[in-house]
Amino acid sequence: MKPGGILYMLGALFYFVLGVVYWFWTGEIVGTVGITLTGGLALLTGFYILFTLRRIGPGPDDLDDAEIADADPDFGFFSPGSWWPLPVAIAAALIALGLVFAVWLVIIGLGVLFISIYGLMSEYYRGPRLPEA
Repeated sequence: MKPGGILYMLGALFYFVLGVVYWFWTGEIVGTVGITLTGGLALLTGFYILFTLRRIGPGPDDLDDAEIADADPDFGFFSPGSWWPLPVAIAAALIALGLVFAVWLVIIGLGVLFISIYGLMSEYYRGPRLPEA
């Protein structure tokens, strides 16, 4: 985590310097604000990574002699055969298109999104476990 945090901090420094150079070079305010805010975002991310590293200590990715088995292998359950992410993506596309073209597409997209998220979350639900008689 430490190299990543340092890279984000260096990126923040780069964007802050670039914002100053851009301001003096062009005098344009919108680009300067955008570049400076990009530096601020990199600064926030780098600070969070380094702060978390200090709080929880170095992880296996920070050790030079770490093995693959040192990392936590449990990343949660993943269903490789699930089709439910496809309707979620379609719903997100409908919502995005609705924001651009027509509000009624947003309403349809939200309906599809709620149905597809429900399907995604309850894909392996088989009902309550009743005691056998």
